[in-house]
Amino acid sequence: MTTTWNTDRPWRGIMVATTLPFREDLSVDHDAYAEHVAWLIANGCDGVVPNGSLGEYQTLTDAERAQVVRTAVEAAGDGARVMPGVSAYGSAEARRWAERAAEAGCGSVLLLPPNTYRADATAVRAHYTEVARVGIPVVAYNNPFDTKVDLTPDLLARLHADGSVVAVKEFSGDVRRAYEIAELAPELDLLIGADDVLLELAVAGAVGWIAGYPNAFPTSCAALYRAAVAGDLTTALPLYKSLHSLLRWDSKTEFVQSIKLSMDLAGRTGGPTRPPRHPLTGATEAAVRTATEKAVAAGHH
Repeated sequence: MTTTWNTDRPWRGIMVATTLPFREDLSVDHDAYAEHVAWLIANGCDGVVPNGSLGEYQTLTDAERAQVVRTAVEAAGDGARVMPGVSAYGSAEARRWAERAAEAGCGSVLLLPPNTYRADATAVRAHYTEVARVGIPVVAYNNPFDTKVDLTPDLLARLHADGSVVAVKEFSGDVRRAYEIAELAPELDLLIGADDVLLELAVAGAVGWIAGYPNAFPTSCAALYRAAVAGDLTTALPLYKSLHSLLRWDSKTEFVQSIKLSMDLAGRTGGPTRPPRHPLTGATEAAVRTATEKAVAAGHH
């Protein structure tokens, strides 16, 4: 099974959930974002996921959100390498964002379940069916911590049987689910959804990674992913151990600020976040700073 990006399955490989650079007045810096997208692809990543949680999509206006996708497509050089987040409060709105992604030439979209109430299985299936009608491949995003809706292996199998999803970004952290998903829906692509279970899910058969920390260290993260999915533990395990004190921040509440701080320390432009997120302080900032400086000293880039 191929674990690399290809035009037939453009959700595979390393798709970076991109941070979004803001100027000091908190306006979107589209020029800096375009440079970042091009830099990621030039440094071993396969594509980008704009307007995900790391991209602070909830704080963007509709005009900003639409322009971010256009910027990503132009900078990537191939719309198939772009997987916009299309999550929204209502299914109709999510469908409209999917339609815009299709019009922009994107290869796939990333979609959370309904996230304003604890939707039951019937509502979840209807939600994905509505967005899938657009015709662009839909990647489900399972984040039961933030959405309070759990896309269990059984529900994912039903969504796949409905023809509504082609893959899942698995963020639950429960690596046991990988095997159950493979049993119940063997044709559903498993994508690593949390950086700090990368090795475990790669060994379990993941064929892609919707990634956070490549925003700061794309080359090292790409080497880790490719060794892991190839089963080369001699290469992967030392890299994983070396990076894990950073990767675990992708699963914490302060993940956006953490990754942006790491980018700043690694010589990139992370910059500020929009409220209600505030800069890291105290022990949290110190921990991220220490882990990042350790990675830089170890030669990660």
